Amino acid sequence: MKKTNDFGKFDFVGNIGIFGGISLVLTFVSLVYLATTGINYGIDFRGGTEVQVKFADQSVTIDQLRKTVETLNIGDASLQSIGENSEFVIRFQTPKKPTEKEQNEEMQVLLGKLKSTIETTYKDQTPEIRRVDTVGPQVGAELKRNGFLAVFYCLLVILGYVAFRFDYQYAPGAVICLFHDAVITLAIYNLMGKELNVPALAAIMTLIGFSLNDTIVVFDRIRETVGNYYDKGWPFIINKAINDMLGRTIITSGTVFTSALCLYIFADGAVKDIAFALTVGIVFGVYSSIYVAAPMIIVIDKLRGSKLSRAQNA
Repeated sequence: MKKTNDFGKFDFVGNIGIFGGISLVLTFVSLVYLATTGINYGIDFRGGTEVQVKFADQSVTIDQLRKTVETLNIGDASLQSIGENSEFVIRFQTPKKPTEKEQNEEMQVLLGKLKSTIETTYKDQTPEIRRVDTVGPQVGAELKRNGFLAVFYCLLVILGYVAFRFDYQYAPGAVICLFHDAVITLAIYNLMGKELNVPALAAIMTLIGFSLNDTIVVFDRIRETVGNYYDKGWPFIINKAINDMLGRTIITSGTVFTSALCLYIFADGAVKDIAFALTVGIVFGVYSSIYVAAPMIIVIDKLRGSKLSRAQNA
């Protein structure tokens, strides 16, 4: 990154061509990846049953338990190990039935068969069924639809808020920035084989709020700087604003990133997945506030043909 003494330590705007191209490629690749491979939905969104079981005897392995589950013929079941204490999560979907009532009855039959087999087969290992979550396919579809509608309405409200709070030339940059963060984070989350469920979607919504907060702070500083350095042009104004807020951004984002990273390293289960989404999202959130949201102000202003852009080009 180039250094300069005119407006601060770093020339961020001087590199927007490179980083803008990187962002465009990452967003496009993420969208193509999600469209071709599909999102790995959890039982919250696709329906099914999730059983968490813990064994007092730590000699039980996931391979042993998988062989036991396969003998039940309960469909495409998946197993996940939690920690190193012989604790596992078993997920399976119920075969489709003509009616929801029949579907629920079949789910209860399969669940009873699974619990009975585990308790009988591993009687000496003292199995403990710690949690059973069941979601019907219709409920899962409704949760999925409502979840994505919530994200859409969130972006729509943010568009209106930023346009009202600042100016409509700032609003597109904020929404594009948030869309950029959410899509790339979701693609990486999916690539790591993690399931998208309600907690994970809540983590993405939290990420959107965090990224927006950082973007708003940068926009606020840009607006203040415009009044004092109107004749300097957009590159100077944006560079000075970002450099002025750089220390605050590093401290705030660094603190949240460290906390999320520690949760990801030391936690298990859903907390670990949420922490992973936040850890990845915070990195892209800070990056996009600088290299996506702020440069979009220049693009929109040039399209408007404002006096500031004309003075800059003169």
